[in-house]
Amino acid sequence: MTNAAAPVEGLSIPSKALIAFFLLTFAITWGVVGIYILRPEWASATFGQISGSHPFFFIATWAPALSAFALVLYFAGPGGLKPFLARLFLWRCPPGWVAFVVIGIPLVYLAGSLLKSGPPLAPVPPGGVGALVAVLFMMLFLGPIEEFGWRGVAQPILQRHLAPIWAGAIIGAVWGVWHLPAFFLSGTVYAGWNFLPFFVGNITLAVLVTPIFNRTRGGLLWPMLFHWQLINPFWPDAQPYDTWILVAVAAVVIWWNRDTMFTREGAATEVIAGERGPAQ
Repeated sequence: MTNAAAPVEGLSIPSKALIAFFLLTFAITWGVVGIYILRPEWASATFGQISGSHPFFFIATWAPALSAFALVLYFAGPGGLKPFLARLFLWRCPPGWVAFVVIGIPLVYLAGSLLKSGPPLAPVPPGGVGALVAVLFMMLFLGPIEEFGWRGVAQPILQRHLAPIWAGAIIGAVWGVWHLPAFFLSGTVYAGWNFLPFFVGNITLAVLVTPIFNRTRGGLLWPMLFHWQLINPFWPDAQPYDTWILVAVAAVVIWWNRDTMFTREGAATEVIAGERGPAQ
């Protein structure tokens, strides 16, 4: 298995697809969540109480991925799906970034929790560690799936026109606003959080994952694992301290990678691996 992708003649996702991607993503998520915000009693009686295991919750969370696959099918047809998914197998990543994803992120949560006098790990639920492991694997099919959209479509298209740092910052801002309705939805973890640190955190995380994305030549595997670590149920709730720690880490990362973060040279710009044809 290699990091190289064979050219795909005639298959290309144009830059104008980005507008459709954002519109469709927001329409799906805000439409689903909006029903429970505007008509909570009717929605609960008709569709059932919204929860982390409700089908609507999965649809709302998967909106970026659903939009991404819809656009690939529209612009490239079924033949575009295989090279798009081939980006999952661009797995080679510098050891430093692997260590950051596997060890660095947990340490951020640990430090943030200790700063707020919290526990080093999340409390074990009544179901025991086994229940926590089950949630961990369920999370693998929630947030990480979003990356088919954010890093799969939005990042490479934006990097055709902007330096990686600005592409990451824009995605982070959009990502944060996209979550906004969840802060008005009772029964979710977001309902007890402050939006401003969360919004800043989203921008920070999107900038942090950008050099990982580009160093894997547009691979989706490591951004997905990065996202998975962010929602790992074993890590304690460290807000808002984890955000401020990550802001400091991001500042160091930007400075350390300043030669690549502020130039489009070497940035991944392909939605379909090896795509050829007009990209505007």
